[in-house]
Amino acid sequence: MGLKDTLNWARTEWGIFRKGGEMGWRERARWVRQWVPFGLRTIGWASISLTGGPLTKGRVSTWCARKWSQSCAKGLRIDIEATGQENVPEGGFVYASNHESLVDILVLGASLPRDFKWAAKRSVMNVPFLGWHLRLAGHVPVDRNRGKEAAMAVTEAFERVLRNDKPLLVFPEGTRTADGKLKAFKNGAFQAAVLAGKPVVPVALSGTFSLMSRDSVDTGASKSRDDRAVTVQLGKPIYPRTELEFEAAVVDLRDRTREAVVEMLGQSTVRHADAAASLPLER
Repeated sequence: MGLKDTLNWARTEWGIFRKGGEMGWRERARWVRQWVPFGLRTIGWASISLTGGPLTKGRVSTWCARKWSQSCAKGLRIDIEATGQENVPEGGFVYASNHESLVDILVLGASLPRDFKWAAKRSVMNVPFLGWHLRLAGHVPVDRNRGKEAAMAVTEAFERVLRNDKPLLVFPEGTRTADGKLKAFKNGAFQAAVLAGKPVVPVALSGTFSLMSRDSVDTGASKSRDDRAVTVQLGKPIYPRTELEFEAAVVDLRDRTREAVVEMLGQSTVRHADAAASLPLER
């Protein structure tokens, strides 16, 4: 990947390149304080992964991925509360999470159990250091809007991960939400789960959209723990219904998973409202 591809990825993913001259100097300074250390951490942990990964059959790369996620989340002062880890099964399965923010992968990388493989956009795979690590660690590149053959190839790659008894992390909405609302789920990962006979663990992320929405340039100036709180809920595994025909089983698994995510997001909203109501009133 060259400089042109890197810049195209950055323009697409980071609000700073869309807002441009709209940013004031204070906002620019905050961006530098947050993302320059992030970049340095990424280069550092990726370098260790690229050096030690090939010598340890990927174990160092797995360790680096978790440490990178935890250190970057801490550096951005993201306060993570994760529940439901006891629901994670053995062997291969799909983590299916809603997608609210650019920082979602940091939050999930810091909190999800097991050595999971991430279904990442191919453009991310091509980013220096970060993408090099992702390729080395065996994560799955995904091409969006590339036609039926590309979609079939991605489903086959997903199925291989599951049959190798590895967890697979997907964002079944396909891209980040623009308005904070959960979008329709795509079929790819659910097709792979049905073909491999593996379950899906629904994941509900709450708080990352308010922390850094699609058009935000950083995670904000607030130092309040309440403003920087993020929750990750892992639901009980959902298994494909073997009595159904393939296409019906895929739709059924997809819809049951989305319903579980919706339910958990609703519970999270209620908890946040209760917590806010319990705070003392300002006078």
